[in-house]
Amino acid sequence: MDKFFGTGVALVTPFNSDKSVDVAGLERLVKFQISNGINYLVVLGTTGEPATLTSEEKELVKKTIVKANNGALPLVLGIGGNNTAEVASAMQDTDLSDFDAVLSVSPYYNRPTQEGIYQHFMAVASVCPKPVIIYNVPSRTGANIEVDTVVRLANDCKNIIAVKEAAGSIVQAMQMIQNTPTDFMVISGDDAIALPMVLAGGAGVISVIGQGLPEKFAKLIDLGLQNDAKNSFTLQYEILDSIDLIFSEGNPAGIKAMLQKLNICSDEVRLPLVKASEELHQKIQTFINNDK
Repeated sequence: MDKFFGTGVALVTPFNSDKSVDVAGLERLVKFQISNGINYLVVLGTTGEPATLTSEEKELVKKTIVKANNGALPLVLGIGGNNTAEVASAMQDTDLSDFDAVLSVSPYYNRPTQEGIYQHFMAVASVCPKPVIIYNVPSRTGANIEVDTVVRLANDCKNIIAVKEAAGSIVQAMQMIQNTPTDFMVISGDDAIALPMVLAGGAGVISVIGQGLPEKFAKLIDLGLQNDAKNSFTLQYEILDSIDLIFSEGNPAGIKAMLQKLNICSDEVRLPLVKASEELHQKIQTFINNDK
């Protein structure tokens, strides 16, 4: 699974002013990643606002990305939820021929026990025709996937190849790296600590800021994978403020504001999300001006 080492990005779904899917903007976004060193693309992850997309719109997003990518980069599709039977059915019924893996978030709202989380992922991964990356993001789901559970899943289901670890704890991430099989990938889901995780033995990152600053962010992750701490941290500190900025008013409002400044797509989001404030827009513009 070398194709998932390095920098993946969780793509936004651009919208027009009438809130319809902006196909041209999505095409520009994909090509921007391809031409600036990103290693793979995540389609319809949380950053893509799938919760407010219709089934027809999700199909449009997938088709647009597949066409724009044209086989250039590996693709990962987000399929998750808090109804195990429904997620398993989606794993089986979705046409995954254009995708290399599935990213599946831990069940949210239900707040299952660790045994429930384990049984959920065993059930959905066992029927998925593509490799599965489990996604741990307790700030959104309300329940952490603990290290022992990740280790169990890594050992018990060969179709689970990685975890996107976004609990925000470098200690937990290191424990996952330490205790999972050597061919199991621990991928950062937190841009701010992606580099320390890589230097500790992680496989890379699934990033948000990466799609706004793809060349620089991909380079710092590559340097980290080469154990070049000095040069990678130099780049890290150059962009660290931008990570705080894009998340300060929620995701993906911040990264869409940055992408608007880069003339890739608008900053439109769908309710219950709202666009970034004018103050944040100005701060992001200042960062971009100073980063040149």
